[in-house]
Amino acid sequence: MFPGDNDYIKLTADWLLERTKIRPKVAIICGSGLGGLAEVLDDKTDFPYSDIPHFPTSTAPGHAGQLVFGRLEDHECVCMKGRFHFYEGYSMHKVTYPVRVFFLLGVKTLIVTNAAGALNGSYKVGDFMLIKDHINMPGFAGQNPLCGHNDERFGVRFPCMSDAYDPDLRALAKQTAKEQGLDRFLKQGVYCMLSGPTFETIAECKVLQTLGADAVGMSTVPEVVVARHCGLRVFAMSLITNIVVRDYDSNEKANHEEVLETTALRTEDLQTFIRNFITKIYDNYWVSL
Repeated sequence: MFPGDNDYIKLTADWLLERTKIRPKVAIICGSGLGGLAEVLDDKTDFPYSDIPHFPTSTAPGHAGQLVFGRLEDHECVCMKGRFHFYEGYSMHKVTYPVRVFFLLGVKTLIVTNAAGALNGSYKVGDFMLIKDHINMPGFAGQNPLCGHNDERFGVRFPCMSDAYDPDLRALAKQTAKEQGLDRFLKQGVYCMLSGPTFETIAECKVLQTLGADAVGMSTVPEVVVARHCGLRVFAMSLITNIVVRDYDSNEKANHEEVLETTALRTEDLQTFIRNFITKIYDNYWVSL
């Protein structure tokens, strides 16, 4: 982390705490076109990113750029309507800035959503994939948000990532999906992050399949890494919005419009799922989450 960043993080957190009475234990990061998940909150207070001191701003299509505080069945939460990406020109430190802010706000559990392309041949557009593990391709190239000075206030120098995605939360998500009738659309797999903004070549897709990736996208992993560094419990899921092109003779081309169209079709299901899931987290787990 760059010198002085920690002071900025505290200033941001203190600014927010002064302007809302909500003290969230759960934070939700919404992926492309998934900002409607914030609609599950009641008694909302919205803060445009541009108004929040030292907060980055979203530039990607489908990312509204608002931090929303509110209640879900009397449980206090905060939701990011739009995230930040490495491909927008932000450093990994800036991409993950909100997660450290959440930690200082008192958040204990982070829920991360994204739109992803399917590498697994059994997946279909509209499926939900519970993320059980990830492949951090930018991290392989040295782009890890934990590079640089380590502030012990947030976490240890060398955090473990073999338990990045909480198995108990995944089990609870499966139960929630089954009760909602979504279990036939539910998958579980490995998410691979590439930096973007280009979609993958056919050769790259074949490499990722060989590595064991089931879905690919351009986000999520940096936020998860920092969340685990801070000791937060993490649940993450992908909405499969497109099938990656694997055939040189195919006329199909990946595009962002297809991503947004699919998310729009599944928004209602996602909103209901997230509402039920968060309620179960509070009802079935520790109040401290």
